[in-house]
Amino acid sequence: MKQGLSLRVSQHLALTPQLQQSIRLLQLSTLELSQEVEQMLDENPFLELTEDRAEREDFGLNAADTTVSEGDRLSESSEVDYAPNSVADYATSTSASSTNEDETTPLSSSDEPNWEGDGTTEMTPDDGEWGVDAKAKANNLGDDEEKDATELARSAESLQAFLHRQALSLRTNATDAAALRFLIESLNDDGYLEDPLEELARSLNPGDEEQLQDLVHHFTVALGLLHSLEPVGVGARDLGECLRLQVKALLAQAQADYEDERAELLQVALGICSKPMDLLARRDIKRLVQMGVGSDALVREAIALIARLEPKPGRRFIDVERNIVVPDVLVVAIGKAGGIPKFRVQLNPEVMPRLKVHDIYANVLRNHRGGRDGAGHAALQQRLQEARWFIKNIQQRFDTILRVSTAIVERQKNFFTHGELAMRPLVLREIADELGLHESTISRVTTAKYMATPFGTFELKYFFGSGLGTESGGNASSTAVRALIKQFIASESSKKPLSDNQISDMLKEQGIECARRTVAKYREGLKIAPASLRKAL
Repeated sequence: MKQGLSLRVSQHLALTPQLQQSIRLLQLSTLELSQEVEQMLDENPFLELTEDRAEREDFGLNAADTTVSEGDRLSESSEVDYAPNSVADYATSTSASSTNEDETTPLSSSDEPNWEGDGTTEMTPDDGEWGVDAKAKANNLGDDEEKDATELARSAESLQAFLHRQALSLRTNATDAAALRFLIESLNDDGYLEDPLEELARSLNPGDEEQLQDLVHHFTVALGLLHSLEPVGVGARDLGECLRLQVKALLAQAQADYEDERAELLQVALGICSKPMDLLARRDIKRLVQMGVGSDALVREAIALIARLEPKPGRRFIDVERNIVVPDVLVVAIGKAGGIPKFRVQLNPEVMPRLKVHDIYANVLRNHRGGRDGAGHAALQQRLQEARWFIKNIQQRFDTILRVSTAIVERQKNFFTHGELAMRPLVLREIADELGLHESTISRVTTAKYMATPFGTFELKYFFGSGLGTESGGNASSTAVRALIKQFIASESSKKPLSDNQISDMLKEQGIECARRTVAKYREGLKIAPASLRKAL
């Protein structure tokens, strides 16, 4: 084998720790970012939270606000100033008048210093507070009501607490009361008891079979007590049992009030709920009549009655705090200019962490010139540099979110004026090309980030959608087509619901080419039943 030397030129991308952290922070949701900040505060002594100051006007964001009008298109000369001092206060005791023009330079793998430190321990503009001074108004309840949605959710009673309170009025022995408490705590969010009683008994690790059967007996008694509590249907093992419990309660009331006709109808409804649920789901009236449940007219009326029952008894007790979406961006209408609506795009100060470098520790490190413990000094310097980069990366995260949101609002300005029917087709590449970013960056920014608009709060991805061809040669947004389908179905006759073919023809009359299969896909995505199940009996 002959040996030799050769030169080869190649290119590769080296991701520095700072760039890796920047990418990771960009794709985090608000909750995940909060957890990341908490972890960093625990690990890095040079990082600390600042106290809230007096509120500013307009949610505490003046220079960071972006105004977008229907008549204006963003250009390089009219973009928002994204300098750090426009969205945060970097002032410190040692550099109150420092300029931060270089902070707007995007991170790159070629010019970023390493976290090992750059040799300086002086205070820098990055060491100041990052975040908004003012808090956004928590709600729209007025000045006298200072409760936000989270506080209202915490004050709501849970299903378990509601049932425990009712159980206090029952006259039971200590064993059955304990079994009832155990069953109540075993319910899922919908109010169902998913696990069989024998499995629940075995989970308590009984010593022998006799003890197991004794526990099952007490659980059976407790289950009967649970079924007697409100809301009716709680503690059911499946949907059929849940519906039967509710029909039985209505039947008992009808019999007590001597309502014979209603009692007869409820008997038919009870028979339907005792049959396989797929017959009810398909509304197979013919099969139910053949099974002797009741006459055709009674079966139809009973199915309509069952449809008004609650399939999830615990639904209204579900902790709404878990469903709260905190928007990252606020879009506020600020009136009209020459008849053209204008909107202000701003970051939500409630989700922006107020961070700064601990100035006392940084000053101590600056005054300490190494001494004997040179390795310890280098480690502390690295932690200081890490804190500075963490603040800068968080700032860049919110700057990027604001830039992308501003571009979205400008592109979808008709939506903010007229609603989802006016949504236009939009893909990630359009925003990426406009802002000079990569599509993957836009994807990270629009995932799990939310925007509060005059029409509700939406994920940023909601504003992106493919286009369907129109007769005029243009494109219609798939979001707008879904809204149109929903509008058609909402105005249809309950006796003659629209089929997918009919909806497709109606869209063609509007100049939108949409096949029947596409209509079916959009309808299913909207969780709307087919025409056969929407038809009134």
